[in-house]
Amino acid sequence: MKSQSHSERPHRHHYDAEMLSVEDARQRILSYFNVLASEKKPLVEALGQVLAEDIVASFDIPPLTNSAMDGYALISQDTLGASKENPVELEVTGVVPAGGLPDHAVESGTAIRIMTGAPLPPGADSVIPFEDTDELQRRKSGLSDHSIAIHMESQPSENIRQAGEDVRSGERVLAKGDLLRAGEIGLIASLGHSEARVIKRPVVAIVSTGDELIEPGKDKEPGKIYNSNAFSIAAMVSRYGGIPKIMGIARDTVESLEAVLDQAMDSDLVVTSAGVSKGDYDVVKDVLSSRGQIALWSVRMRPAKPLAFGILDRKDGGSVPHLGLPGNPVSAMVAFEQFGRYALRLMMGKPDVPKPSIYAVMDDPIKNHDGRRVYARVKVYRDGQGNYRAKTTGNQSSGVLSSMALANGLAICPDDIGIIDIGETAKVELLDSTEDIF
Repeated sequence: MKSQSHSERPHRHHYDAEMLSVEDARQRILSYFNVLASEKKPLVEALGQVLAEDIVASFDIPPLTNSAMDGYALISQDTLGASKENPVELEVTGVVPAGGLPDHAVESGTAIRIMTGAPLPPGADSVIPFEDTDELQRRKSGLSDHSIAIHMESQPSENIRQAGEDVRSGERVLAKGDLLRAGEIGLIASLGHSEARVIKRPVVAIVSTGDELIEPGKDKEPGKIYNSNAFSIAAMVSRYGGIPKIMGIARDTVESLEAVLDQAMDSDLVVTSAGVSKGDYDVVKDVLSSRGQIALWSVRMRPAKPLAFGILDRKDGGSVPHLGLPGNPVSAMVAFEQFGRYALRLMMGKPDVPKPSIYAVMDDPIKNHDGRRVYARVKVYRDGQGNYRAKTTGNQSSGVLSSMALANGLAICPDDIGIIDIGETAKVELLDSTEDIF
């Protein structure tokens, strides 16, 4: 196996001085975004959103001291010395079902049958489970259920949940800014709330550009390609918490693009694909410069070097951020991973954290011939020794969408490294969660 350190090999730098690093471009883009307003949402619909207010308990949970088991509420002192060979027999004076309330106290020499969650009767200080009694034998033998034999000693507070041991009245149980996962949703519901005030999900308008595009579902035409970008980007928007709104195809004219954009201006972010390079028909930059301002134009990365970001002016005086992705499908997806995802998180009030990453030994080389950071599509797996390894998913051209579909990670070759060779280690940003991969 080759050395784990990257080989320092000479390579050419063919990028413009105006090209920003990925980090600088991301920072500049995010400076144009703010956290969105809040809204009331039904709890289940609020999953994955961020709380916009503190949640304070108005009562104790549990509200009453209760049984943690199906069994018998009793006085622990009465069970001293009890065993299967030397049981203690107690009189059964009643039953407290789940959802019911006790109507009398437990006295010495007695027990009350109790279900899980039922309030503990006065006088009782312990609950002994059914399986530590002779209840089953009594039922099989047809014996009276007015008494019960206890087969083990019970300790004070055993199998009892104290009032307020989970949550105390007046306690802040969740804070503004907390992410609502399944546990948080359940906790809010346990306090009697059916809704929560959360940061809104951003609405993302998705516009595809190009005379060559037709929509999926239509008959194939010579010289035309199906519009895949809108669907891959929409899927990514949904995955990262936003609400995608596919606007359709704008043709390669300023008039067509402006007409589609007019319908997209009520969104929180406009995403276009294609039209951001230096071709004669790349009209996105023309519209962006005439209807707003351009913040950046290219990034020192491969794929996705041509990337436009700026602000589109609304007719009412407002503005909408605009992310102009490259037209090649892989470039569009990689660019959205590096920039669009972060913008969505900021708008939703989520922390600025990168995708999970690992370090993997490469089965194939990653070459960097022009001084741009390379994001190579790879399949990460574990070898027989449990080590992470990564294999490229075929042709790394930015137009080969199948290589993205086969990938579960992006292996990074930094801009100052000429090659990460076979047997060397690369940082890999995971596209999927580790539970999906491994």
